[in-house]
Amino acid sequence: MLEVGIVGLPAAGSTTLFNALTSAGVGPDFGKEHLGMAPIADDRLGQVAQVVSAAKVTPAALRVVDVPGTGPQLLGNLRRVDALLAVVDGFSAGADPDDDLERLELELLVADRDHVERRLERVSKQAKSGDPKLREEAAQLERLLAHLDAGRSLREWDDPLPSELEPLTTKPTVVVVNGPGGIDLKLEAELSELPEEEAAAYRDGESALDEVVRRLFDVLGLVTFFTAGEKEARGWTLRRGQTALEAAATIHSDIARGFIRCEVVRWNDLVETGSYSEAARRGLQRLEGKTYEVADGDVLTVRFNV
Repeated sequence: MLEVGIVGLPAAGSTTLFNALTSAGVGPDFGKEHLGMAPIADDRLGQVAQVVSAAKVTPAALRVVDVPGTGPQLLGNLRRVDALLAVVDGFSAGADPDDDLERLELELLVADRDHVERRLERVSKQAKSGDPKLREEAAQLERLLAHLDAGRSLREWDDPLPSELEPLTTKPTVVVVNGPGGIDLKLEAELSELPEEEAAAYRDGESALDEVVRRLFDVLGLVTFFTAGEKEARGWTLRRGQTALEAAATIHSDIARGFIRCEVVRWNDLVETGSYSEAARRGLQRLEGKTYEVADGDVLTVRFNV
């Protein structure tokens, strides 16, 4: 499952964004990391669920991590995430979101420098064994450290980076301005605690958070596919360009291991025809193999044998 980390300077509203996305309702809890799931609203899923009379509807979701502040140790907990949501203050008196973002980027750079320095110390000791790969990595880390000391991020590094680094400054980042000209995160967090219909009526439109999710989809290159039957209709996320086999693995590793074929129908064709059988009769459902590239809005029925 894809994972997103929330970062922000103190009092910028990072935990408020976490609450708005996950409906967790957590307090400030200084020093405590928060983990939660953010469901991804998608009107198509409800229509597909209605066609198959699904007993349960489960939207696609992202795992969200909110760290309590900045600093190398705290930010280091976000090295495994796929993208960052950078929250900047746009509501306080004299707030300067651009300045906030610059300071936040500096915090990420400092955290990367600390990470490179620590790894260099460890690899340099191991390289004394004479292992040529370790000696080569130590030399590369020395060059990287000099690059960072010059105030440049690892995003500006032209050569391949050691796979073990997982730097923060190269991660796709979506900036969220908390306040006028951006999103009222406090309001969105409060609305997230209301029943969906009440919140929608209050907003008189879609949630401002939907735009945040769309931007995440863009920077990560994501698509949504669906599985749908009488027991459950469910949304799943996948990287654009990934295959039916990778989609099967997203659902369950056993399904991927026993993959035979995949029946594919577009969500709107399924809704229009009213059933899988009618979609197949009209030639709108097709069989695909492991290498089929899954498209946004595909409804997949994976046939497998374990």
